[in-house]
Amino acid sequence: MSKFKTTEISDPRFEANHLRHITVKSKHLKNRGDITVFIPPGEDLTDLPIVILLHGVYGSHWIWSQKTGIHLKMKTWIENGDIAPMIIAMPSDGLWGDGSGYLPHKDSDFEKWIVDDVPNAVVELIPQASDQSKLFIAGLSMGGFGALRLGIKHHDKFSGVSGLSSITVVNEMALFVEEPLSDYNQEAVENESVYATILKYKNSLPPFRFDCGKEDELIEGNRKLHQQLNDLNIPHTYKENPGKHEWIYWETHIKETIAFFNGILK
Repeated sequence: MSKFKTTEISDPRFEANHLRHITVKSKHLKNRGDITVFIPPGEDLTDLPIVILLHGVYGSHWIWSQKTGIHLKMKTWIENGDIAPMIIAMPSDGLWGDGSGYLPHKDSDFEKWIVDDVPNAVVELIPQASDQSKLFIAGLSMGGFGALRLGIKHHDKFSGVSGLSSITVVNEMALFVEEPLSDYNQEAVENESVYATILKYKNSLPPFRFDCGKEDELIEGNRKLHQQLNDLNIPHTYKENPGKHEWIYWETHIKETIAFFNGILK
């Protein structure tokens, strides 16, 4: 029995480059939500790992594939034996304002959309996935904030977590959105800071990493988070690379995230 009142999935006759497109009615969004999914080619693929890949502000479900070609890269990496076959699930953030922050809001729970609805939709509608599929989560900028916070908070679900050029505290949303920061206020203070989330769940942390460009406006927040974690001897991987807050950085460095997840699978 479906966990959704309505579901739609693209017709394989008209799909291209191993991308499928899903729309489900989400009780958490109180609306419809979209997911673009890369499914690796191959016969008899089952229980494949699922990487939930989150976009940043202004974006939607299509943007990772159409700005970085992640689906084409994945196919090549898999065919070359660089990584094991994985499903990449790329959801919208719920399309609230310039970006929902992947947070619970007054009328919609964008956190539960990602943590509950997205994996449920993929398992229900994609035959290569199942309840036995390992889950990973990653994202860029606002999506990095979402991935780090949600992956660590819901450590019982996620086997690995990665953030690229991540917002690390919710106040940094003001660099990008026109909505007032008060719209992002949270009853649970740990929802407003990656570091606070890590502190709360420090005894149950999944493997996690984050990276940032040295010329990125978010670099100081990433450096501060790295230092805070070092001060507490909390295991993590952190890397700085040349680059700004831009798509060429994320296109270039997403492979490090995928390789990190692949290492966990081994």
